[in-house]
Amino acid sequence: MLAAGCAVSLACAPAHAEYDVKIDAPKSIRDLLERHLDLSRYKDRKDITDDQLQYMVETIGDQVTKLTATEGYFVPKATAKLDGPPDHRVVNVKVEPGPRTTIDNVALDFTGAITQDAKRIDELKKSWSLQHGMAFRQAGWDKAKDDSLAALQSKRYYAAKQTSSQARVDPDESKADLSVGYDSGPAYTLGPLDVQGLSRYPISIINHVNPLRVGEDYSADRLQALQAAIQGQPYFSNAIVDLGDDPKNPVNAPVRVRVREYPPNRITSGVGYGTDTGASLEGRYQYLNLFSKAWVLDTQARIEQRRQYLFAGVTVPPDDKQYVNSLYTSMDRTDTSGTETRSYRSGFKQTRVRGIYETSFTVDFYYDDLRPDGAERQLSKALVPGFAWTRRDVDDPLFPRRGNIITTQIGAAVKGVLTDQSFVRSYSRIRQFVPVGQRDIFVARGELGAVITSGSGDGVPATLRFRTGGTQSVRGYDFQSIGNDVNGSTLPTKFLVTGGLEYQRWFLPQWGAAVFWDTGTATDNWSERRWFNGVGVGVRWKSPVGPIQLDMAYGIQQKQFRPSVSLGIAF
Repeated sequence: MLAAGCAVSLACAPAHAEYDVKIDAPKSIRDLLERHLDLSRYKDRKDITDDQLQYMVETIGDQVTKLTATEGYFVPKATAKLDGPPDHRVVNVKVEPGPRTTIDNVALDFTGAITQDAKRIDELKKSWSLQHGMAFRQAGWDKAKDDSLAALQSKRYYAAKQTSSQARVDPDESKADLSVGYDSGPAYTLGPLDVQGLSRYPISIINHVNPLRVGEDYSADRLQALQAAIQGQPYFSNAIVDLGDDPKNPVNAPVRVRVREYPPNRITSGVGYGTDTGASLEGRYQYLNLFSKAWVLDTQARIEQRRQYLFAGVTVPPDDKQYVNSLYTSMDRTDTSGTETRSYRSGFKQTRVRGIYETSFTVDFYYDDLRPDGAERQLSKALVPGFAWTRRDVDDPLFPRRGNIITTQIGAAVKGVLTDQSFVRSYSRIRQFVPVGQRDIFVARGELGAVITSGSGDGVPATLRFRTGGTQSVRGYDFQSIGNDVNGSTLPTKFLVTGGLEYQRWFLPQWGAAVFWDTGTATDNWSERRWFNGVGVGVRWKSPVGPIQLDMAYGIQQKQFRPSVSLGIAF
């Protein structure tokens, strides 16, 4: 904020006013002054003259008052003194901010249709973030107004707007009275969908996942639910759902849905590395309009050092009850901990997603070939009807800080019905995220699995039994190295329990560190179980392609350090 006269003289005056700045002020305002005072901003410029420097020193009070007012300090005392020889001058700035202004009274005024909804007005007033006695800051004042308007617009009052605002500050008393006016406009209800951007795929795809009802009250969350349901379909790269820029009629206003379609042929690929199964290369081809009915043909191949996976399936679009049916077949080969497993699987799956809940009914046929180095080969098959239930309630699906993800599965097979051995299988997993402060996260994890059958489980397909150890289970141990140890080979078991606690400290928005403890067991006889524990530290990175973790874990029972790495890049 150099004066105009000083700015004009830049080109013609001698430029030799090099100097340093030292600011003596409380931390609450020191960073602000160091960033925004002209004396600080221009100290490294070579074209500042002595006159301009003197002007900035003499007007320091005005600048400080304007800056500290944004933090609630309206009566600061500021001095600036130029010291030192001509070749090493120092401007010493001293600021006493004075008392901080606090909020005394808040008045929120509402007009429009909301005046008939006293309960909603009361909710908005109670949720107003600046209360009596709190410090007044310009940033907080602006945010409170914006948040209140957004809350008003989120339910029923789509066209609400702020009509007035005033902050009356009494510097002598260090008090601020705040007043804001809002016009809610009319109450909106939802009408039929107005879908734009479709050319390849039928509109029934969108209609069948639409949870909205004509005539229901407008809700931003409800529109977001429709948008998420559309984006969850494989046919669309993007979807935007709103009521348009200027809906003319608030009664049954059309819901505008704008979609961007994927082309029918989609090819994706990627490379990665993990300490569990080594380096990986994967490819995927999808044809999204099989038989011109929007059936999805999906083929996948993933080649890793210790695992190879092939998949092919056909999925039909959701029906009018939001069920999605699919047929599939796969081959999965792993070679870990002295045991090679080849699993062949074919099946049918019916899935429905409603909000945060997903349910699936399956009928799968397994044919497994278990080839341990130190034991006899095991061939087993089973026809397994099953049910799975998942709850995903997190604030961010990619980088969650709050909420939980819960999965539970149950299945059964009967000997003689394409099955070698009768059994009931259950499996559950939970992951809980708890925010700590502004950035940190506490993560708790638990996992339970059981195969209930008479005698040994050798006749149950190996991939339906349990081994553990590795990046996603018990760090500090090799992948799937915890189980039945038979002559150096780790065989799958009937029972599984794992758990873990992790604290993540985020030093920067994208970078953090973690400390963790994992524990678990996999056994055929619960009375003979042996617990394996791992502790360690790690690095966390919120990369553009997703979360990446680099850990170093110590397996307490094996008394050995092991790295634990998981990363991948799609292209």
